[in-house]
Amino acid sequence: MPVSLLKLSADTMPPLIARLANLSFTNGVFPSRYKAGQVTPLLKKSSLPAHDPANYRPISNLCTFSKILEKLFLLRLRPHIMNSGSYCKFQSAYRKGHSTETALLKVINDVQRAAGQGLCTALLALDISAAFDTVHHDTLLARARTVFGIDEVALDWIRSFVTGRTQQIVVGPEKSAVSASSSGVPQGSVLGPMLFGMYVSPVGEVIAQHRVHYHQYADDMQLYVSLRPQNCVTIPSLEQCATDVSRWFAENALLLNPMKTEAVIFGTRRRLGQVSSAPGVMVAGAHVNFSDSVKLLGVTLDSALTFDKHITNISRCCHYHIRALRHIRPLLTLDTAKTIAASIVGSRLDYCNSVLYGVSQANIDRLQRVQNVLARVVAQAPSTISSVHIRRDLHWLPVNHRISYKLCLLTWKALHTAEPPYLSELISPYVPARTLRSSNTCLLAMPTGVTSHFSSRSFSASAPSTWNSLPVHIRSLEKLSTFKRQLKSYFFQSAFTV
Repeated sequence: MPVSLLKLSADTMPPLIARLANLSFTNGVFPSRYKAGQVTPLLKKSSLPAHDPANYRPISNLCTFSKILEKLFLLRLRPHIMNSGSYCKFQSAYRKGHSTETALLKVINDVQRAAGQGLCTALLALDISAAFDTVHHDTLLARARTVFGIDEVALDWIRSFVTGRTQQIVVGPEKSAVSASSSGVPQGSVLGPMLFGMYVSPVGEVIAQHRVHYHQYADDMQLYVSLRPQNCVTIPSLEQCATDVSRWFAENALLLNPMKTEAVIFGTRRRLGQVSSAPGVMVAGAHVNFSDSVKLLGVTLDSALTFDKHITNISRCCHYHIRALRHIRPLLTLDTAKTIAASIVGSRLDYCNSVLYGVSQANIDRLQRVQNVLARVVAQAPSTISSVHIRRDLHWLPVNHRISYKLCLLTWKALHTAEPPYLSELISPYVPARTLRSSNTCLLAMPTGVTSHFSSRSFSASAPSTWNSLPVHIRSLEKLSTFKRQLKSYFFQSAFTV
């Protein structure tokens, strides 16, 4: 049933759906007719060979009512899981207030603060093969009962949801035979990601034994450790941690793929110059060489965190879409052109842009030229008109102000919602030694030990610096919608007031 038709039937369908949900939850049974999934294989990256089945991600198309039931169950399950204290603190996927951007800010903050102490950071980006499809059902149910305290009817409902499923591969008009699914949680479901997060949550205890930092985003995991440049030749703590993590995955029916695991050493150019030729690290019996860059959650991080390669990739991708937009622009209204520009180009300029705080002016200028070209295409303005005037008429903030805007927005959320905890712990209110007029101005304390430009770019330093530069009446706002509106107005006036 199409979602649009369901919305048009809002006066008749809700009582029926509520009746279905109540029966399902009371009896601990997920309807069997909703367990059939049509799997559409999607190529993970356009650059990967299309003839290799391993390069595809199996996305399950499930019926509308199945997702409604899952969402209702998740609304009851999520508070219990998050309040249990057993869910991984550093799992940033599918959680309120968490995102790829907050995950990257945490990892990069740790790297930059370590660099301020003269250290380099060795990082491993682990890859798990077919993670969602290999979840062992009995292990998942045992973990839900023993680790998260789910039992009785709720546990029966989860058992009914994950077992007895069937799937069928659909490629264009062709369909495969229907086959049973003996393991895994369906990719494309509402409840699947939460169940997978519960399944892999105990791996944090394995990592903690090695005193290695880590972060997770669904099945993406980063292990990293900071050490002196001269100690980067061999990193036994990281290797042993990777070995134990690989063993834990194997014991839980997950497979770590060392061939797709990447390794990199971060640090300032000066410290990286002191690193001897590092042979790499051993991961699951395979040797992984250190590379000059690694792509984490859609952002390319080079070893010196200059973001040169990342900005080059953004510029190339944006110009490709701008050329396509230019061809159809005469056929579009201004509002439609602005919507398309924001969705296909603006979204790429804004994606995780808070990590770009403090990058070189040359890189900011490269991104600004992309925005200028986009604005000129959208407005169909002649070359005689300044791009500044065009952006002002479109009400677009310049790139550097968009970065500051995002950073302030994340800071507000960390202060007022304490989400995510790993970012809110990095900032604290300013408390003067004695009562001053600045005591009630909502200032943040500046961290100690920030001795270089590299470390000043970290979230723990850049967030207080940017936040404290805001007017006090904006810092004091308690409502998010009002804060966002006045924050944009403030940056807009700063950018375009002569």
